[in-house]
Amino acid sequence: MTKYKSDVEAIDALAKSYKDLSAEIGKVIIGQEETVKSVIISLFAGGHSLLVGVPGLAKTLLVSTIAEVLDLDFKRIQFTPDLMPTDILGSEILGEDRKFQFTKGPLFSNIVLADEINRTPPKTQAALLEAMQERSVTVSGVKHILPKPFFVLATQNPIEQEGTYPLPEAQLDRFMFNIKLDYPSYEEELQVVRGTTTQQKIELNNILTGDEILYYQELIRKVPISDNVLEYAVGLATKTRPGTKRATDTVNNYISWGAGPRASQYLVLGAKCHAAISGKYSPDIEDVQAVANYVLRHRIVRNYKAEAEGMTEEKVIETLF
Repeated sequence: MTKYKSDVEAIDALAKSYKDLSAEIGKVIIGQEETVKSVIISLFAGGHSLLVGVPGLAKTLLVSTIAEVLDLDFKRIQFTPDLMPTDILGSEILGEDRKFQFTKGPLFSNIVLADEINRTPPKTQAALLEAMQERSVTVSGVKHILPKPFFVLATQNPIEQEGTYPLPEAQLDRFMFNIKLDYPSYEEELQVVRGTTTQQKIELNNILTGDEILYYQELIRKVPISDNVLEYAVGLATKTRPGTKRATDTVNNYISWGAGPRASQYLVLGAKCHAAISGKYSPDIEDVQAVANYVLRHRIVRNYKAEAEGMTEEKVIETLF
């Protein structure tokens, strides 16, 4: 990894790398610019993301494309009701020399797609989420370090609830971003269908290596942030907690549980990264607001009144601005 003369020069390089990444991913993924941007931000910030969307919106294709342009190892795990923790972590097997040897599971990869994470039992969900937090797994009392960079993208289908195990709030909190995918526009869908129903093959170029991503992850943490922006980010998170002195009337009326301190941390990291990929050397309040929905929407729990009156998490977050 080439060392830059200054952090300013490095941020300029990061902004250019983001543009190159977006252009390369755009060869395959039509539309979904905000989704791609959010995934890249969470990657550079060292977080994990939860993708929520109905089937057929190219969630798997998006993740595999990002892995390809980043020149990273990629594994897809299809979560099913019979999936066991050892199926993803790995297990010890008896070798020919009659000694136990650890065989790595698919979790030992740079980018892991946890497809339909809500279809597997809590025991397996917990094993994945522990690995996400610790960046390591423990099998038979032995700790195994996961490769770096390590990034989990989990998908969840919002419409099929039968036979699923919804992630509890404490486990949802491990994800930096909750990214909702929408249907493409008519023009975008025309372009998708035109490109995928022919023999056309798209060649993708590698834009960044694993070492460069690790360098940028460290750079993001070094980005300076002014006190007023830091206070705004922390204030935004604390306003979501009903019954506290900073809570707004909307929060007290419609929210039963608010975001914890991890939300404040991710608002700051997300704002720093959002600023950096935009070519800014320090985030402002607009950068915090740009990532607020992704950070907060899965960390606040609506009450029955909110559901009855159609008050969504996004509407509540908007009132906090």
